[in-house]
This record gives sequence, structure tokens and C-alpha cells, in this order.
Amino acid sequence: VQLQASGGGLVQAGGSLRLSCTASGRTDNIGSMAWFRQAPGKERELVAAIKWSGGRPFYGNSVKGRVTISKDNAKNTLYLQMNAVKPEDTAVYYCAEAEPTFALGTPTTQYEYAYWGQGTQVTVSS
Repeated sequence: VQLQASGGGLVQAGGSLRLSCTASGRTDNIGSMAWFRQAPGKERELVAAIKWSGGRPFYGNSVKGRVTISKDNAKNTLYLQMNAVKPEDTAVYYCAEAEPTFALGTPTTQYEYAYWGQGTQVTVSS
């Protein structure tokens, strides 16, 4: 499985940005996909996650109400729409994929995700 993230860049505070992540290779066994981010000197944190089969997405508290995670199963692509961005959203954003499990909930820790993209930098200027 290979994950290719794109869409990062420099954006002014209050602006919007959309990240994309396309999966290739073995794509017939995706359980969940997620966006994580890591700012310098900070731990990696979950931004949003979604089960590939559908259902209610999960959002991290720091972004709830400002971001929307979505997917296009036919294109094997995950999206993250970010609105009203803040300087504290500055980080490297990673997409990740987890294999299917029998758990009902959406995986929310980085340890549950087996495959990772290379990351895309998002910088928000004040």
C-alpha cells in the first residue's frame, strides 16, 4: 500500500485548504483512513478519521467544527477540508490507513494505522 498526500501549502489565518491522499497498490482491504498532524516539538495527533465502509467520522477536539473528512471510494482518495485555519494548525499532515478489524469504532491512535503517507506541510500565517 502506498499513500500519496498532497494539497499542503501556505495559507493565511482564516483561509481554507483541502488536502488529498490517494491510496495505491492493494486497495481492496482498506478498513479506515485518517489524517494525523505533527507540529515541531509536539506529539503526532489525530485530526480526523473515517471508516472506509462509511459511518460517522471522528474529529479531534482541536479541529472539530472547522474540518471535514471525506472519501471517494472509487478513486481510493481521502480528503480533508480545512476551514477557518489558525496558526496553530501549522504542522506536517499525514494520511494513514488501517486494515479492517472487528472493532465497531474508528481507530483513533496512530498505533492502529499500519500504512502512512509521506506527509504534506501546512503553514498558516497570522
